[in-house]
Amino acid sequence: MGVITIALILLLAVVLSGFIARALPWAIPRPLVQICLGGVIGLAADLRVQLDPDIFFLLFLPPLLFLDGWRIPKEELLKDAKTVLELALGLVLFTVIGVGFFINWMIPAMPLPVAFALAAVLSPTDPIAVSAIAARVPIPKRLMHILEGESLLNDASGLVCLRFAIAATLTGAFSLYDATLSFLWVALGGIAVGVLVTWCITRAKEWIARRYGEESGSQILISLLIPFASYLVAEHLHCSGILAAVAAGVTMSVAEVTGQTLAVTRIRRNTVWDMIQFALNGIIFVLLGEQLPTILAGAVETVRVTGHHDPGWLVIYVVAINLALAALRFAWVWVSLSLTLFRANLRGRAMNRPSWRLVAATSLAGARGTITLAGILTLPVALDSGAPFPARDLAILLAMGVIIVSLIAASIGLPMLLKGLEMPPEPSHQAEEDRARIAAAKAAIAAIERVEHDMAAGRDDADLYVAAAAQVMDVYRTRIEALSQEGAAADTTRHTDAIGRTIHVAALKAERKALFQMVRRRELSGEMARKIVRELDLLEARYDG
Repeated sequence: MGVITIALILLLAVVLSGFIARALPWAIPRPLVQICLGGVIGLAADLRVQLDPDIFFLLFLPPLLFLDGWRIPKEELLKDAKTVLELALGLVLFTVIGVGFFINWMIPAMPLPVAFALAAVLSPTDPIAVSAIAARVPIPKRLMHILEGESLLNDASGLVCLRFAIAATLTGAFSLYDATLSFLWVALGGIAVGVLVTWCITRAKEWIARRYGEESGSQILISLLIPFASYLVAEHLHCSGILAAVAAGVTMSVAEVTGQTLAVTRIRRNTVWDMIQFALNGIIFVLLGEQLPTILAGAVETVRVTGHHDPGWLVIYVVAINLALAALRFAWVWVSLSLTLFRANLRGRAMNRPSWRLVAATSLAGARGTITLAGILTLPVALDSGAPFPARDLAILLAMGVIIVSLIAASIGLPMLLKGLEMPPEPSHQAEEDRARIAAAKAAIAAIERVEHDMAAGRDDADLYVAAAAQVMDVYRTRIEALSQEGAAADTTRHTDAIGRTIHVAALKAERKALFQMVRRRELSGEMARKIVRELDLLEARYDG
């Protein structure tokens, strides 16, 4: 079956997963539905997709990590930077050591370096699945920001640990000094490459846009190529391509603050990136499900490596590993939180200890996914001596089992833990938003006065320009007056605005319906209808947002 046919089948499965996830009466996250669809495809169709780890990493990870780094709230990430680093670095090492020894103790047939490799690939968390669950479960925003920041950074630390574990398995030797130096080069070099590549590309395209004008299609294509360029350059220099992609995304968000990109480019680019994110995320989980039948077909043979004959032992091992991961994560979060509270008390700052259910939710939210799947497939097939890599099939099977069980546990456990739980109050940013809108409105009025003066200078019909400018300025003055109110008056104004938005959206939908009726009656051309409908769509998106 051709590659194009396979790609189309996978995309169709992604589309169907959205329909099925919305139609099911239970709050089942879309990734689980996609895995099930992939399993059905693997059983019904002879696809046999061969996942080359290098190609898999290159095609899927750079754009997804780049987009996460681009869109994650930087202020929120910096606010919890210490917590994020503790989870992304300290917890990863804690997990690799603890779970590695646990797996080796539970399955003596798996050598300790291989157990460490499996633990390393299980240490990174996947925010994609948690985000799907969060769509139906009220996870606090700050907790989601911490989980997203952790997942952006722990990918690199987990995969670096995996690299050292594989090297120890192949050579039988391990040097902590060399590992530390290599980690610093991989991490810092990857970040530097991502920042430098993105900065150079954005500066070059801005210079070209200023000199020759901006073309939306080219600008969007450049944004798609940046993560791949950063990843490939970093990998060529033996740095972390993953961290390079993340750093490129963060740098892109900083570069965008200049505001030189055209509005139409931003609108079209956001649409393109949303589509790419949806498609790639879905294909990853569909591929995971498609691989399961092939891997499970050898389960009976694989389980013999452990000294058993009943494949049911694999289920026991997968559940035990998931429990160990959750327990270590809970212990780390609890101890870290206790130390934070202790330090705050020493400084005289009183802090309330969050409910244990919230801590447990933080632990359970560490579901595994994309990085685990891609990382475990990088295990070599053979040793340097030519002998088969020990327990490779077993490690792959256990990793996939952990991914599925962690997703199921999160989808079932998170709603139970968070149901009826009083969340910490989310800080209100209304005042900050009002100040920003007032400042923008004042800048708009100043620009209107300047443009009106320039356009009306020396013209006989200057009154027309003055009247037009006054009409536009009235809109901004009304906005400033409404946003400048305080207390009950401000609440009343916001409530009135909410009612007005609902009414305005209903009016826009009626406009659009009337236009489509005119097209069907041949009273309006399709081209003119598309132009007007696009304007209505942008207005509706504004009011719905």
